[in-house]
Amino acid sequence: MTARLFFTLLALLISANVSNARQWIGQPEIINDGFGENTIKGFVFEDINLNSSFDDGESGMEGVHVSNGRDWVTTDQNGAYEIEVRDDMDLTIVQPSGWQVPTDERMVPQFFYIHKETGTGYDMRFGGLSPTGPAPEQINFPLTKTEASGSSFSCAMIGDSQTYSNEQIGWFRDGVMTDVINSGLGQSDCMIYLGDVVGDDLGLLDRLLRVGASAGIPQWLVIGNHDIDFDARTNSDKADSWRRIVGPSYFAFEQGDVLFVALDNVVYPCNEEDVAMGHDYCNNADNPRYNGRVTDTQLDWLEGLIERTPDDRLIVLNHHIPFISFVDHGSITHQTDNLDQIHSMLNGHEALSLSGHTHTIENHAPGQLFDGWTEHTGTGPLPFRHIIAGAASGAWFQGDFSIDGIPMGLQRMGAPKGFLRLDFTGTDYTEQYIGDRLGKERGQWVALNTPAFREWFDTIMAWNRENPENRAPLPPASINDLPDPNILTPADFDETVWLTANVWAGSSETIVEAHLPDGTILTMERTQAGDGESQKLGAEWADPFAAARQLSVARYAFQSRSGDERAQGHELYRGSQFGPAPPQPQRTISNRNMHLWRVQLSVLPLGVHLIEVISTDRNGRTFSDTITIEVVDERPPRYWRQELWEN
Repeated sequence: MTARLFFTLLALLISANVSNARQWIGQPEIINDGFGENTIKGFVFEDINLNSSFDDGESGMEGVHVSNGRDWVTTDQNGAYEIEVRDDMDLTIVQPSGWQVPTDERMVPQFFYIHKETGTGYDMRFGGLSPTGPAPEQINFPLTKTEASGSSFSCAMIGDSQTYSNEQIGWFRDGVMTDVINSGLGQSDCMIYLGDVVGDDLGLLDRLLRVGASAGIPQWLVIGNHDIDFDARTNSDKADSWRRIVGPSYFAFEQGDVLFVALDNVVYPCNEEDVAMGHDYCNNADNPRYNGRVTDTQLDWLEGLIERTPDDRLIVLNHHIPFISFVDHGSITHQTDNLDQIHSMLNGHEALSLSGHTHTIENHAPGQLFDGWTEHTGTGPLPFRHIIAGAASGAWFQGDFSIDGIPMGLQRMGAPKGFLRLDFTGTDYTEQYIGDRLGKERGQWVALNTPAFREWFDTIMAWNRENPENRAPLPPASINDLPDPNILTPADFDETVWLTANVWAGSSETIVEAHLPDGTILTMERTQAGDGESQKLGAEWADPFAAARQLSVARYAFQSRSGDERAQGHELYRGSQFGPAPPQPQRTISNRNMHLWRVQLSVLPLGVHLIEVISTDRNGRTFSDTITIEVVDERPPRYWRQELWEN
């Protein structure tokens, strides 16, 4: 038997075993026979025996892209590369389609070498980076053929898990991660965290990633503004602890016909470059802040990568701070400054933008435009789809507990916490937002916006806007003061009743219809067209379904005699205490919305009416909910009729 035949048979045997295995644990091979000095070299190779070592009989991989975080080279016919050493760099390869890099035991892909010759150079709360010393002489990157079939695969996009505590990791585990585990995705698919993986405590990363690894899907991570070293003195240091614990803050990989690009668009502390772009708050060294921007070095890296990408690939940009946002359309911090440059680089390519940060689900179709975008990002109507993927923590785990024992956390525009699923076939994809423990069959809330709801909403919101130190401790109304919204009288119709549908991942292409019992079909109108307008605010534009659950949260009132002060009321964020106090609104209320549809109802006859609301997304997927409405001459008594029993 020849050596080549032996290794071929061995590869087939191992591939069969790998197809049944949960994961391949490995790492790049570092050879320290000398130092790289001005350049570093090595090989990208097929690791036939999966031992992370470039052995005799194994072949190099031609055509793999290698980067030092700024420059690019491509491996030759022997799989060899050589690239300049930078004092502070992440040496990475782009996982090519049809192949996979190894992962560590947390299912985090290992495609990189972190190099910072002198280290962070000062103490950091979460450790920073120790000095790596001179670059090694050689680094070899192992690959193995993937078990994926063709160009079809799926990805779970997780925005803002943002766990501030171990308690919240448990909620993440029992909520969104349980849905991911039950989604049918596996090792040939992908899971991408879109930043704010944790909430300022990088010591929680390891546990969260081990929980995520239980899904058996490679976990790729984008850095967010709550994943950084807040004691960093410069932006070049702000990701040092992240790089040690997780890996590079920007990178790329291929899967199927898709190039996934992870960008770091969190600049912290923002500096004179940001001041020059109109961010005056970046000029205060005593109060360091962040800004949404992609650095010039990273733009050079991105441009070089796009130049090496075939025109027939879909380029998916993954970043934490949105390029643009509806909910923060007027913000100079929570959108990305140099978006016009990025859009220009992508001209001629199919592309998709995915982000987190805002704790909203926003599906912006090509051509959409809201007030503030051009002023703050330099862009006009969108050239391709931009999706803000919602938050796995919802509205930061606010709200009352669900039947699953997890805070509801309804988000800023009323959608549930959850994750975005993308199903790819070639360069085509479909998107679906899956609400936390709600099942893939549900994609909308349906409710009535009535005169009584608007009065109730405005009464509580007026109290909520008052200074907490001066206002009455007891809110003027609670959920018990909201009349049954599905009982209507002729007087209600006179003052306007809207049937509303909050279609969580709805876009301008979504069609929403209301089917009345008599066969009439009403077309519901999106409340925000995306034609350059600003936000519409207030009770008239709110989602009644979500607002009813956000404006009167009983969790504030939890108390016990346990002696544990932190178990009274509830604790969120960086240990902030909420209560014990009377039930009251959570911090975020859905009083604006870009994925709300409505239609004004004409007077319905007295009786019980079933109205079916059907939404159809751009891919033909439908969601259906039926609302039962009672129309009466006058409202019946709400409570037990005690007077009937007094005699």
